[in-house]
Amino acid sequence: MKKLVLSFLLIAFTINLAAAQNKKNPKLPKIVGARETVAPVVAKEPGAVFKFNETEHDFAAIKEGDLATHEFKFLNTGTEPIIISNVQASCGCTTPDWTREPIKAGATGFVKAQYNSQGRPGAFTKSITVTSNATQPTLVLTIKGTVNQTLPGTPEKKEEVTSPLKVNN
Repeated sequence: MKKLVLSFLLIAFTINLAAAQNKKNPKLPKIVGARETVAPVVAKEPGAVFKFNETEHDFAAIKEGDLATHEFKFLNTGTEPIIISNVQASCGCTTPDWTREPIKAGATGFVKAQYNSQGRPGAFTKSITVTSNATQPTLVLTIKGTVNQTLPGTPEKKEEVTSPLKVNN
């Protein structure tokens, strides 16, 4: 009878130990040689939180007439989705675009700024104001650069379009 009870207890203990290791219980010692896959952990801040790669971009020198475009990318490091309600440029020469759908926690989004340099020679600095539900509800991004003026009388390289001649008889 004692052997039967001891055998039963030994089997129960072994099953319990195996089940506990499958749950990866940190209180139990690790088995030597066991493989474990660990996913990278991203620190999450409470709420909706922007983490931009950069908040200012310098185009340096651009040619007058060029459309200078830059995309600011960001990661939502918070626990809630980011909803961008508006993106406003400081003047009509800059056109914004942005991720319109909610950006889930851990996902990425963008804010794009396109500067029209036509008729605007010289240095420029433009701001793009992002309004959202983030913990920092208003964020200002900046683009800057210098537009090199196209001088009057300077020949521009244009493609000549030729069409076949029609002769009427």
